[in-house]
Amino acid sequence: MKDINIVLHEPEIPQNTGNIARTCAATGAALHIIRPMGFAIDDRKLKRAGLDYWHLLDITYYDDLEDFFTKNPGCTFWCFTTKAPRCYTEAAYGTPVFLFFGKETKGLPEDFLREHLERCVRIPMRESLRSLNLSNAVAVGVYEVLRQQGFRGQQPESDRLL
Repeated sequence: MKDINIVLHEPEIPQNTGNIARTCAATGAALHIIRPMGFAIDDRKLKRAGLDYWHLLDITYYDDLEDFFTKNPGCTFWCFTTKAPRCYTEAAYGTPVFLFFGKETKGLPEDFLREHLERCVRIPMRESLRSLNLSNAVAVGVYEVLRQQGFRGQQPESDRLL
């Protein structure tokens, strides 16, 4: 099991999932996808968004939330949602951790969120906006976990230009 695990619940847009796959490959996070998906996994747009990183990806598929929790019993998880009372920076993520993100048009199921309200976090944004792009929200979440871990396992500081 990876230290960071990204869980996409019923993703709908192949380019978002491809971008998320690329973020997972670049950071060493595992990708977990809960079906149904709004596209075929061999979708050209999905592959293009992930570019040539697919061989670096640790990806697992599940039939539904029940299947996910049966295969990952007792896992520590956080749900990213615009409806959460707590900011994502207020959570102590620990490892291993699973970060849940919902489908682009509806987010995570309301009953699931209510059931796990203490595990819900939000990314602050202007009140008049509905939500961030899914792949951007995942990147924000992944990098907060990495920051809390001291960027363990990431590229060491390189030679600076200035």
